[in-house]
Amino acid sequence: MKMLKPYYVKEEDKYIRVVLAYQYFSLLMDDEVYHFVPLEAREIRINRKTQTIENQESVFVFQKGKQYNRITLADLMKVKDFQQHLTTILSPYIIMTESEEKTDNIDHVIMELERSNLLRLIDRALDEKNLASFQLYTTKLNEM
Repeated sequence: MKMLKPYYVKEEDKYIRVVLAYQYFSLLMDDEVYHFVPLEAREIRINRKTQTIENQESVFVFQKGKQYNRITLADLMKVKDFQQHLTTILSPYIIMTESEEKTDNIDHVIMELERSNLLRLIDRALDEKNLASFQLYTTKLNEM
């Protein structure tokens, strides 16, 4: 692995796409530097939910002079440096995904606590035979 820098990273609902370009990706093969050429595959597509690479069958082409080497993404994943570079590129996007999931979980817990609290207040209103409080709390519960 000589160099791996994305041309750009695109975030979508389901995927993170790492788009590659000629000058930003090169490999060392047989003590020769081969540069990526976008003749076939140009991107690495990561599923946001599972955090796995979905297009491992994609073929990337590398060129040195008039020589071309075709390598699948699955084979590139076997190169230790490639995995390290890709992890570094993806780290800000993966962290954001995890924090969004934590926020969703926190919101769910807060909603459940509020619902439980309203149910207790309804029970108290019934015990005290307070019709106004009962109607207020049941209305709020129905609005949730």
